[in-house]
Amino acid sequence: MAIIPRSSYYDKHYRQSAALIRARRPYLLKNIITGTAIFGFAVGVCRSTPDAFTIHAVAQDDFDDVPMPDVPAQPARTPNVGTVSTTSAPIGR
Repeated sequence: MAIIPRSSYYDKHYRQSAALIRARRPYLLKNIITGTAIFGFAVGVCRSTPDAFTIHAVAQDDFDDVPMPDVPAQPARTPNVGTVSTTSAPIGR
C-alpha cells in the first residue's frame, strides 16, 4: 500500500498548517478579485442581455444570407475490381 508523502505545509490529517496559511495570506485578496473577474466575465458572456454580444444573440441568427452549395452528384457505382480483401468471407454477409 502506497503512502502519500506529506508536505511540511500540512499536518498528519492533511489540514493546512499555520505556515501555509501565513504564506497564502498576501495572495488571498488578489485571488478573490481575479476569481470574481473571471466569473463575472463568464456570466456576462452567457447572459442573454440585448446590449451585449452573447451566445443567445448568435443562436437567433437564421443564416438566410449564406448561400448553400448544391448537393453533390453521386458517382456511378463501379465493381470492386482489383481491390484486395483481407477476409476470407465476402463483406456484408
